[in-house]
Amino acid sequence: MNAVVAVNSDWGIGHGGKQTIVIPEDRRLFKKLTDGGTLIVGRMTFEDFGGSLPNRKIIILTRDSGYTADYAVIKHSIDGALSEIADTPPEKVFVVGGESIYRQFLPMCLYAYVTKIESAPPSDTFFPNLDELPHWEIVGQEQINEWNDIRFSFVTYKNMTNPQTRLFSDS
Repeated sequence: MNAVVAVNSDWGIGHGGKQTIVIPEDRRLFKKLTDGGTLIVGRMTFEDFGGSLPNRKIIILTRDSGYTADYAVIKHSIDGALSEIADTPPEKVFVVGGESIYRQFLPMCLYAYVTKIESAPPSDTFFPNLDELPHWEIVGQEQINEWNDIRFSFVTYKNMTNPQTRLFSDS
């Protein structure tokens, strides 16, 4: 499985349940990466999407036992989400937020597709700083782009511990 995230320069990802900076090119990359895939997402992040995402299976992980959402599978535990993706090729599974979902699933991810935004608006949720984690290495980086005077780049990290071997070894 893989993570997809847009982070500010302080690795902030949101404030008040919303993404702090939305860059259209980042959204296009998100769509390209996840098209035809399965997304694992928390309730608040799902609600921030503002609707369904065509051509994707969505698994919402929430503690709210009464929560329902059209066009999504609701799970209440990591094990429940993992059982839902058991027959899905790992490269087609994407963890897409929020903070607690990333923290729970990141050790199981092989790649993290990170849009690094050179700005630091106030954030109350954060993604782990992969530059400080020894087992994550940059394996790809595109040139710096600019949108509305905000610089950003697309960076691909790889988890060198190869977690998918452990996660899917019994499949």
